Amino acid sequence: MADELQDVGDQLVGAFQNPALLVGIPLALLGAVFMSFGAQYQHRGVTKVEKLTGSAGTGGLNFQHLLKLLSRPSWVVGTLMLGLAIVCQLSALAVAPLIVVQPLGAIALVITTLLNAQISGHRPTKRSLIAIGACVGGIFVFVTIAALFATEKPVTNQQLITILVLFGVVTLALGALWLWRRQKLGALFYISAAGVMYGFVATLAKVIIERIKTGDFEWLTLTCLVALVLGAVIGAYFVQTAYSSGPPDLVIAGLTVIDPIVAIIIGLAILGEASGAPVWVYLAFAVVGGIAVWGVFQLARYHPQILSDSQELPIRRGSEPGADSTQPMTGSIRVTEAVAKVWPDPPVKDKDDRR
Repeated sequence: MADELQDVGDQLVGAFQNPALLVGIPLALLGAVFMSFGAQYQHRGVTKVEKLTGSAGTGGLNFQHLLKLLSRPSWVVGTLMLGLAIVCQLSALAVAPLIVVQPLGAIALVITTLLNAQISGHRPTKRSLIAIGACVGGIFVFVTIAALFATEKPVTNQQLITILVLFGVVTLALGALWLWRRQKLGALFYISAAGVMYGFVATLAKVIIERIKTGDFEWLTLTCLVALVLGAVIGAYFVQTAYSSGPPDLVIAGLTVIDPIVAIIIGLAILGEASGAPVWVYLAFAVVGGIAVWGVFQLARYHPQILSDSQELPIRRGSEPGADSTQPMTGSIRVTEAVAKVWPDPPVKDKDDRR
């Protein structure tokens, strides 16, 4: 046990001696910022389209919703920002260790929470902050353990076929559930479904990149590419629908937790990337992964905006007349007001925002 802990310490020291961190860490942080603002803008565009069409997209955005989204400047800018976030994350992973880069993506949840609190007027409560801490802390430890003990191995054709079959089964199952219960499904379903889809997308992208490097681009690799595009499209649709069902920080919480957990589970169960790891590592995976997922469920249950919309918590928006300015200043309120001074209102406004 002592030798194993010593090996872990050596790996950590080696990771932070990498000069590429000077580039990788800023890129990862920049990607988290882009993801936060992109989610906020996309959420703004989706809610605006719902108001203009007079129909909610909680049961799934229809074709009219999707067309009108393309005409919303806020949604388009948000989409471009999410694209920049992906570029930053991939660039960071190309020059810095996974152990450092991947956990930094969870910072997007913290930034999005502060931005959404300023825009919506729903300040974080103690329960929601505990849930956010569980999400960020759980996924940080989960990804760190995976980075320390997982070893990359060449993906065989049989393993790749297994991943594709599993992807097909999961996609059909989610699609059938959506068609059957779409009018009753809440934000948690769409967030979880999007996270599962993007977990497969990340795995397929990794396989495709490795096969292209080795010049092994044949029909199976092409099938992976088709599955990747399909998964990305389905995941994006679920994300946009989630914006109509819940606040943006809840969406980001689900994605930053479920996406990497699904990708790592595939790597463990199908690719055998941690076949030589001791038993305690698998137990740690179960515990910290469970904590992170618990955080998502708790945030979905106790998010102040959700409670306010359901009339379970009488939260008054800070911009409303008569708002109480004498309430005690907690740490989260101080941070939120500090953000308000830097970013008082979204710089991108749609031309008909006054409607």
